[in-house]
Amino acid sequence: MKKYKCLTKNSSVANAIYVPFFAGLDAGRYLWGHNISMRDTLGSDLVKWLAQQPEWKRMWGRDHFFVLGRIGWDFRRQTDHDSDWGSKLMTLPESMNLTALSLETTSWSNEFAIPYPTYFHPSSDDEVFRWQNRVQSHNRRYLFAFAGAPRPSANDSIRKEIIHQCLASRRTCNFLRCNSGGESRCDNPAEVIKVFQDSVFCLQPPGDSYTRRSIFDSILAGCIPVFFHPFSAYAQYTWHLQRDYWRYSVFIPIDLVKDGFVSIKQVLLQISDTEMLAMRKEVIKLIPRVIYADPRSKLQTLEDAFDITLKGVLHRIGKVRNNINKGRDPSNGFAEENSWKMKLSGIGVEEEWDHFIDNSMRY
Repeated sequence: MKKYKCLTKNSSVANAIYVPFFAGLDAGRYLWGHNISMRDTLGSDLVKWLAQQPEWKRMWGRDHFFVLGRIGWDFRRQTDHDSDWGSKLMTLPESMNLTALSLETTSWSNEFAIPYPTYFHPSSDDEVFRWQNRVQSHNRRYLFAFAGAPRPSANDSIRKEIIHQCLASRRTCNFLRCNSGGESRCDNPAEVIKVFQDSVFCLQPPGDSYTRRSIFDSILAGCIPVFFHPFSAYAQYTWHLQRDYWRYSVFIPIDLVKDGFVSIKQVLLQISDTEMLAMRKEVIKLIPRVIYADPRSKLQTLEDAFDITLKGVLHRIGKVRNNINKGRDPSNGFAEENSWKMKLSGIGVEEEWDHFIDNSMRY
């Protein structure tokens, strides 16, 4: 943000106000073993302070935005029980007037998902182009790959079945087991990228939440992501990933895998070489959009995840400002639950499967 070319020290002429509050670091200190008072205090103090500033009065905070630094679910605790997860930062009345950028959104319309950071932070366009050419021409020895750990305590997890299918197809599946504790090969970026570079498709099931950083590692490696839940990407990164998701990914409904109705290998083998090459081309085109360039330099012709995010924020705030100028209610639609996201996140999700099967699982 400090390197952003359009910064101004005069807030009265600013189109948007960035709030440099490290919400993720604050939440991370107290998520485990602390009472709700500890978890809520700093966030509550922040929004009350913001509401007293002259900048807030102009649009009552609707031109303010900040980065959560964790998934949105960590900031929407529903009760005041110490046993409940997270803080109440995003449920506070003042927060309803803020735009939040998170690694994974909830169903609320004032949250927008931004890509997980990968290990690649290029300093020039040429660095990006060289990397794209490298992953485009790389020889891929495996049909599909999975990097992750099982979730034995999660009854609804399909990772056990995915690992089982992968191990049963050793010649076609490249499996990188991630240890749940201690040092893991998955903590080594070279190991992860190598596994993904050697594979045509990369399996991306939900983990502790719907999304995972591995999605962006696989895109970076030119590996076509395979999703099992629409909330893992399609309902998330709307500014950064294209809407015609079938062009860059494969979708296999989670229930079909969990109940053993489909073979992942057989689904992927039905995709023709022509289709596969076209999908990989689309994945590689996405690389600049999901990486964060080195802030000490500037990409010339490409927009990275930061540029695209700022454009999205400014466009959103611009629409609110335009509504105010036209005498419309600026709160209308600003912070409300999206019913379609609620369906995709699991409430009424059965009604959505036919749509996704028709458009994605065409094989």
